[in-house]
Amino acid sequence: MAERVVIMDESGERNPYLLGLYAPVHDEITAGELTVIGRIPADLNGVYLRNGPNARFPMKGRYHWFDGDGMVHAMHFENGRARYRNRWVRTRAFDAESAAGRALWSGVMESPKANPFGNARGLPFKDTANTDLIFHRGRVLASWYLCGSPYRLDPLSLETLGAETFLGTLNGDFMAHPKVDERTGELFWFDYGPRPPYLRYGVVGASGRVEHCVELDLPGARLPHDMAITENHAILMDLPLYQDPDAARQGRYKLTFNRELPARFGVIPRRGHEARWFEARPCYIYHVVNAWEEGEEIVMDVCRVSRPAPAGNGSPLSRMISYLKLDARMYRYRFDLRTGATSEAYVDAGHNTEFPSIDARATGYRTRYAYNVSVADAETNLFDGLVRYDNVTGSKETYRYGPGVYGSEAPFAPRDGSTGEDDGYLVSFVTDEREDRSEVQILDASRIADGPVARVLLPQRVPLGFHATWVRAEQLR
Repeated sequence: MAERVVIMDESGERNPYLLGLYAPVHDEITAGELTVIGRIPADLNGVYLRNGPNARFPMKGRYHWFDGDGMVHAMHFENGRARYRNRWVRTRAFDAESAAGRALWSGVMESPKANPFGNARGLPFKDTANTDLIFHRGRVLASWYLCGSPYRLDPLSLETLGAETFLGTLNGDFMAHPKVDERTGELFWFDYGPRPPYLRYGVVGASGRVEHCVELDLPGARLPHDMAITENHAILMDLPLYQDPDAARQGRYKLTFNRELPARFGVIPRRGHEARWFEARPCYIYHVVNAWEEGEEIVMDVCRVSRPAPAGNGSPLSRMISYLKLDARMYRYRFDLRTGATSEAYVDAGHNTEFPSIDARATGYRTRYAYNVSVADAETNLFDGLVRYDNVTGSKETYRYGPGVYGSEAPFAPRDGSTGEDDGYLVSFVTDEREDRSEVQILDASRIADGPVARVLLPQRVPLGFHATWVRAEQLR
């Protein structure tokens, strides 16, 4: 039985990321025979999986939302029926704390000097594998936002199968959001660290082995979070948000956003050795929507953060909460491979949307639709609805969950025999904070404003978390 998680930090403040919608759950359960409101579509077959932080032991110092141990929640749909399951991601750090029966790591807000070990590239924090999930070669990989070991999970049982080494060829770490090209079977990734080489880029081939890996020169340590691919290229980032070097030497965690530096985007052939850098206005980018090629131009849609810095000079906890708050807009870059010029513009300047998803079958190729979450105007990160963007008409369609109800990233789930990017469903865990109750909602991707076609009630609350993926029935086979 896990210890009760504290709800205050060392200053005595109540931490909202340990309360209410975010409060951890400790029971691993499997449940079928669930109550369904509406009818689960018979042509929705596969599994929806969502990762997230789930604090297990009271930890030393202040708790940051990203510190929680990884827990995956999954809903398996088959022939109009649904089954729910949740399991911890059993990382190396998870096993060490299980053996000790207590927290051994401090979080990212505290000095890491007493931490037992960190990641492969020398970052001394706890790798929780709590951030994203991606399907590749029959396994789901759980990743960590600061670069760690990818952990293999069985997509149905959620059993942790160990750290993925790609047949012993992965030398180093693995970032939060690798990209898979389903047409070639390749997986694209990078890692970064506090010491040179600051950035490495690699390709896992359809063979399951790392077949390409190069070091890329950066002016210093950076904190890139995502990347993009196109049919012939990969796009990497050098953004002016990074760990303050003076604070790091003193064992403190402090981020600096340097508006004097441009945002830089490195375009590299998929198996190339040198990147060509394009400059743009300073910003930070957590998540790429997609990228593709149009003649001699590369087009990349992102959720762009223009002010990634805390507001005010309050307590350490209030500054952390301010840093965590998402304030992003849909944005488009064009990189001209002939001239080296960058053009940039808002796709939607007025709506705070993030955690984008597309039809995963088209990653790296031109897509028409993007499905984002709508970020509520609140103290903490709350997703109050979904937005569908249409790249052809320039229109958008929205769906709101309703007062006090918040959802998760909603990946596109193609229906059986799907022929298009909206020929299927969006699936999301949704929690009602008033009733402390969770459910899964299924929406028709072509008509999200109509609301759910089915709601599946869950036997326990699902804490708000991070990223999700959809694995099709044909992939499970």
